[in-house]
Amino acid sequence: MSTTGNIDDSVRIMAEECVAVRLRLLTRAVTRIYNKALRPYGLNISQLNVLAAVAYIGAAKQQKVCQVLHMHKSTLSRDLTRMQAAGWIRSEAGEDGRVTILRVTSSGKKLLEKAFPAWEEAQKEAGKLLGEKDIVNLGRTVMTLRSKASAGS
Repeated sequence: MSTTGNIDDSVRIMAEECVAVRLRLLTRAVTRIYNKALRPYGLNISQLNVLAAVAYIGAAKQQKVCQVLHMHKSTLSRDLTRMQAAGWIRSEAGEDGRVTILRVTSSGKKLLEKAFPAWEEAQKEAGKLLGEKDIVNLGRTVMTLRSKASAGS
């Protein structure tokens, strides 16, 4: 069962040292900060990330958005369904009909503009929670992740 031979030791090690658990706890705490700030705009942080990514890319293929955000296609589809119903994003068939192109609507752009100050406040609060040093380290880790992901594609 375990390398130590004792299930109690194995469970203790998993509970105290698991990187995934630590990251999930951190993600939940930070997500709560952003979602609380964005709630008055009818947005959550996942939707804001998609909206900002599509606006940044321009005419964005779904696959590109998934790649940029390291998001599974089914998760993106769920968010897109809600965002399209709200009128923030529209989709259209690509040139060959096999690819879907996403675009932010004028309503989506206005929402981004209105929600930006709330995002800034959440950004400050998340920064206070993590501290400047950890924010810098997080940025380095993300850059490493992105470079490894692009090297593997």
